[in-house]
Amino acid sequence: MFGKQEIKSFLEEKNIPFEWVEHKAVFTIEEMEELGLESMDEIAKNLFLRDQKGKRHFLIVIRADKQANLKELGEKLGIGKLSFASEERLEKYLGLKKGAVSPLGILNDESIAVEVFFDEDFCGLEKIGVHPNENTASVYLPPDDLLNIIREHGNPLAIVSFT
Repeated sequence: MFGKQEIKSFLEEKNIPFEWVEHKAVFTIEEMEELGLESMDEIAKNLFLRDQKGKRHFLIVIRADKQANLKELGEKLGIGKLSFASEERLEKYLGLKKGAVSPLGILNDESIAVEVFFDEDFCGLEKIGVHPNENTASVYLPPDDLLNIIREHGNPLAIVSFT
């Protein structure tokens, strides 16, 4: 199971450049803003969603300054009705707790069941800020490296435009 220390070791072993910031536990984007760490353009808001039947699960990675309308999102992605997945599903599929949702949670998805939709606005940025599977730290790494981690793990990945 990839927790905070395992993520740090994983990034070091893969020779992925990163910045690591320890901070108090944060549960919302507003609490992240209060920390005053970096530009909010670099911070990812991560939504763990499911389809209406609960058969498919999705991790939506969008810029923190964007709003996610679940109805519009489901239509745009061709999925239909979306809703937030339960804490039990979050634990089951990504091994994460509420408030610590992160694309790095994909490393805990042993069944490779979670589909990832990644905001194209992160592409071309120098770094993206995400939790290292716990909400008491933030890790900043190049978006291309994060995308490669997801691809290498085998999860379905699509880069999309979120307005």
